[in-house]
Amino acid sequence: MRWDALFDDMESQFAESERLAIDSEINERARAEMVSTELADRLRAAVGCRIAAHLDCGDVVRGALSHAGADALLVDEEQHQVLMPYTAVMWYEGLGRAAVAEPSRVRKGLGLAHSLRGLARDRAELSVTVKGCGSGPVRLVGVIDRVGKDHLDLAVFTPGEVRRSNQVKQVAVIPFAALGAIRSRRSAEF
Repeated sequence: MRWDALFDDMESQFAESERLAIDSEINERARAEMVSTELADRLRAAVGCRIAAHLDCGDVVRGALSHAGADALLVDEEQHQVLMPYTAVMWYEGLGRAAVAEPSRVRKGLGLAHSLRGLARDRAELSVTVKGCGSGPVRLVGVIDRVGKDHLDLAVFTPGEVRRSNQVKQVAVIPFAALGAIRSRRSAEF
């Protein structure tokens, strides 16, 4: 009887040792996989989910994540679509642990500038939030006239007006690094 107990004890120790080794290997593989995970992959896995993006200018954008691109995301608020560069977001709420890699090499290469050029081509009236200098964010309403490699030209005019040369108050040249959020209008108000 004592021998049976000894062998049972040794067998359970061996089984526990094997389980710990497997757990250790799983944890090591998970850590190795996490090292190669990009933020865009985490966001891509959350497309369709409600999230909150806390911007470095102090604003919070809440809504359904509809697109996660190479360097910007698109969130659908109740009345707006909001395009935000990843660099403008300080932290997110509502992301799970899953990650989805972008399978398309073409989509992987499409960045913020491509989205902004589409808005410029559509002559969409936008509310552009620019990071503020201590006093909070600055919001400009206008139409994107041109998009460069790292900046855009925004023709600023009175909201609700049509963009005409005589109604443009100023042309603001905004570096991408200063962008907080770009809201496309779905209603009469921003």
